[in-house]
Amino acid sequence: MPAPPSGPRSDSPRYPVPSARVGGVLMAGALALALAGCGKPKEAEPEVRPVRLMQLHPAAGQTAFEFSGEVRPRVESRLGFRVSGKIAARLVDVGANVRKGQPLARLDPTDLALAEQGSRAQYDAAKTDRDLAASDLRRYNELFNRGFISAAEQHRRQATFDAAASRLQQAEAGLRNQANQTGYAVLAADADGVVTAIDAEVGQVVTPGQPVTRVAQTAEKEVAIGLPEDQVEMLRAVGDVTVHTWAEPDRKLPARVREISAAADPVTRTYPTRVSVPNPPADLRIGMTAVVTFLRTAETAAIRVPLTALLQDQGRNFVWIYEPAKVEPKAETKAELRADGKVPDESARGTVRPVPVTLGEAIGNDIVVRQGLAPGQTIVTAGVHLLKAGQTVKPMQSVTPATPVAASGGGPN
Repeated sequence: MPAPPSGPRSDSPRYPVPSARVGGVLMAGALALALAGCGKPKEAEPEVRPVRLMQLHPAAGQTAFEFSGEVRPRVESRLGFRVSGKIAARLVDVGANVRKGQPLARLDPTDLALAEQGSRAQYDAAKTDRDLAASDLRRYNELFNRGFISAAEQHRRQATFDAAASRLQQAEAGLRNQANQTGYAVLAADADGVVTAIDAEVGQVVTPGQPVTRVAQTAEKEVAIGLPEDQVEMLRAVGDVTVHTWAEPDRKLPARVREISAAADPVTRTYPTRVSVPNPPADLRIGMTAVVTFLRTAETAAIRVPLTALLQDQGRNFVWIYEPAKVEPKAETKAELRADGKVPDESARGTVRPVPVTLGEAIGNDIVVRQGLAPGQTIVTAGVHLLKAGQTVKPMQSVTPATPVAASGGGPN
């Protein structure tokens, strides 16, 4: 069995143990790192909100007020017979175009014809009496001139003749009246127009004046609209008025305000207004939907902004003004600014500040700003409730121009 190797035996460990100084250095380094990790955290950058912008531009003060209504005839008559009787025939239907004097309906003329015959007989009898009295008067005048009769007798013969002549005039007037009554058995149109309704049928007995047909005159038509109470006086003075139908919105027909009611409608609380269209085209039919446009021009102009641009706080109205940051734009951005005047690309930044404004009338989804804004300013039109004064924002897109309107403009119906 081989003997173990000889030599001195060592009891020291295989790796050396670090000294106390080295351990202290390591402990100090770890403590420094821990203290560094417990320092004040880095502040987060403020949020940059995207906003939609609109630039304000000056322009002529002109406002278009539009009101929808219905085409109606200027004159629509309810025609009826001037005598009573039984309707024997109806000669037109609804929608028929009629001319002045054209028969529309006819009564049974039997009774009227008999009455006319009686009046004619009375006239003939009165004429005979008058002729006989005239013959007697001539003879008695000759006798009076010869002295064969007294003056009193001649006066009686003259009175008899005068009475007969008066009865003849009375009979003649009665005959003419009865002839007119017979003519009234035919109902005729009193003007060119179109039949809009039939109120009585064949076989029905009608009284004088009872409506039988309705005829709308086509020489002049108008549009019935309602005006809000705050715009009545303003629109009354507007002279530039046009009418167009929904079927042909590009065809503008000249019109004029014919009348504005003195009392508001109890249901709609608007003032009924009639806008006349002289010499209307044939295809402007009764009952069509039409739009009346009042174009009002003023010397001064106001700015119209979207309702979404308004911010209300404690009863006051504000608009956010966008102020771009003072940075030097790139060369291509400068060229864009010079070319179209738009705000730079989406990398641009700016701040916002609230400005109090005085409001005017609402026009659809927009509203007129009387005071507080100036042409050339850029406003925020979306996201106004999420902004703070001095907050940094970025535009979502290029700026769109605001629509200028007359300083005293109003809204549509």
